[in-house]
Amino acid sequence: MRIYGPNGTTLGTPASQTRRIGSGTFALPDTSSAQETRSAAPKATANIDALLALQGVDEDPIERRKRSVARGRTALDVLDDLKIGLLSGNLDGSTVMRLRDAAANLKSSSGDPGLDAVLAEIELRVEVELAKAGQA
Repeated sequence: MRIYGPNGTTLGTPASQTRRIGSGTFALPDTSSAQETRSAAPKATANIDALLALQGVDEDPIERRKRSVARGRTALDVLDDLKIGLLSGNLDGSTVMRLRDAAANLKSSSGDPGLDAVLAEIELRVEVELAKAGQA
């Protein structure tokens, strides 16, 4: 039984689509169709790059400040949980992991020099506590 169609076999292919090398049966496909495929890829990549560039556009300074304040508060809350855990003797590994995540989130700038100074002090305290826990 013979199957005809895009995935099936065909009876013959034109000689212009393949280029024969030597006397063997190995044949390379025509390079013009490969170049057409390659030309479509940069267009899709350019669209993705444009979307990423739009996401990287400076956001509203007020929103950036709000996010920075929230990250600082989160780090202070985790430091409080660490203090309570140390004082009660119930320090668990999840608190240290949350502290490590809070330290990673404090690295970005808010755009406000005063707020950045406070966040830097919070980050320093978080790094000290991580060093004490042996997690730096």
